[in-house]
Amino acid sequence: MLWSGWGDPAQARELPEPVRGLLRDLLGVRAPQTPAATLESVRLAPVALVEPLLEALTEVVGAEHVLTGHEDRVRRTRGKSTPDLLRMRAGDGSDAPDAVVLPGSHDEVAELLRLCSRERIAVVPFGGGTSVVGGLAAAGDGFAGVVALDLRRLDRLRSVDAGSRVAEFESGVRAPDAERLLAAHGLTLGHFPQSFEYATLGGFAAARSSGQASAGYGRFDDMVVGLTLAAPAGTLELGRAPKSAAGPDLRQLVLGSEGAFGVITSLRLRVRRAPAERRYEGWRFASFAEGTAAMRALAQDGPLPAVLRLSDETETLIGLSRPDTIGSTGSNEPAGSAGSGGPGVSGGCLLIAGYEGERVGARHAAASAVLARMGGQPLGAEPGESWKHGRFSAPYLRDSLLAAGATVETLETAGFWSNLPRLYDAVRLALLGALGSPLVMCHVSHVYETGASLYFTVVTPQDEDPVAQWARAKAAVNTAIVDAGGTITHHHGVGRDHRDAYATEIGPLGTAVLRAVKAELDPAGILNPGALIPRD
Repeated sequence: MLWSGWGDPAQARELPEPVRGLLRDLLGVRAPQTPAATLESVRLAPVALVEPLLEALTEVVGAEHVLTGHEDRVRRTRGKSTPDLLRMRAGDGSDAPDAVVLPGSHDEVAELLRLCSRERIAVVPFGGGTSVVGGLAAAGDGFAGVVALDLRRLDRLRSVDAGSRVAEFESGVRAPDAERLLAAHGLTLGHFPQSFEYATLGGFAAARSSGQASAGYGRFDDMVVGLTLAAPAGTLELGRAPKSAAGPDLRQLVLGSEGAFGVITSLRLRVRRAPAERRYEGWRFASFAEGTAAMRALAQDGPLPAVLRLSDETETLIGLSRPDTIGSTGSNEPAGSAGSGGPGVSGGCLLIAGYEGERVGARHAAASAVLARMGGQPLGAEPGESWKHGRFSAPYLRDSLLAAGATVETLETAGFWSNLPRLYDAVRLALLGALGSPLVMCHVSHVYETGASLYFTVVTPQDEDPVAQWARAKAAVNTAIVDAGGTITHHHGVGRDHRDAYATEIGPLGTAVLRAVKAELDPAGILNPGALIPRD
């Protein structure tokens, strides 16, 4: 994982000159005057943990699993939001942990948490490092130091119950490894968020992740049938059956807790038979409203494809609905030129539908009949296959745009179908008011019978302080989402960026409940301080 950007450095993408020209001419983007920092030049505070505490950590996991080197600390600094990356590109490592500790078992995690609670060492659980909401920068004031608890050694598939279709994994297993291990049994999770290549199963659970095939496989929290949580106060073993009437479901208390209540060390997950067939295709709708109506018809009355996503007019126009086509040619124009939407799409809005399973023909035919009846124009397989090929590539494009002098960030929300137009307009107006004339794009990628998500991408020229620039815009959008009746996050999580708006969403009593749970499980308040739990 690139320390100052996304993913594999070998896959970094140069912006084609037509795209650079578009940024200059339409948005006024200019290249930064200051070169990006090197890894060696990132500024870190001295290690705050005193030697006796480092020795105590070593006694639990072994000397080779307690790391305090410059690169080790830099690589566990913050997550992958645009502000996170802008700070790293500026050489600001002020949020770096003092040490990286790699436990190898649940028992080691539990012992580390007891030690850190006793010695007042803040602990940030670290999986793939893909948080985009400020979820990995601990508020370390008042603590003896900050430890990044890297769970990569918890990397085993423990068991497969083929009869129940349940697989038990340790929480540090990365998503591609989980799919590889399950494929040997003819199974799949079917969970493919944009962070798929790097995120861990524990991270998916802690942030309530939602994958690109959620219409067919469900969200990640739908897949969790059991889990084990290590907390400073002890261990929770949850999930004896698929469903239960034995009081409130405490699994739901852990899912989405973002490391603030404890550390998930293992998960029992519902799995599916690996699909025998996959089919992706594109449809064109004249407007976002018409396309959204078609999605609602499929979500409420079926049949529902496994993948269903709709880009608005702007996202289609620019070609971001198919990131791999940015800079390629369709007809004789570069993708991103007016009316292109990438090769094969001319105006309107691009809808991608994907079908997975056995004998998908009948489901495809029935869903296609609905899409056609609702005004859709079939575009064939090429747009769908193109989206599938490039579906994990957008973060690489963001890195290239940041290097070119543009601030690029994403944000998301969800609401009921009847409220989506209001929510869509509210977010756009907030961004326009805060940033002047940014490029604002949106798509719907997760649908339910009662509503759907909205996922926005924003591009604007960087000003003298791009971190503060985005903070102002983000604050305006958070207020707009809450005021318009949406949820502050559908799948990115709360972290620090959404914490205050989350407090408004759940109200004072809900906030008091969260604090009471944290006080019981983490009485010294060492776990991910500053994240999720609203401030007093």
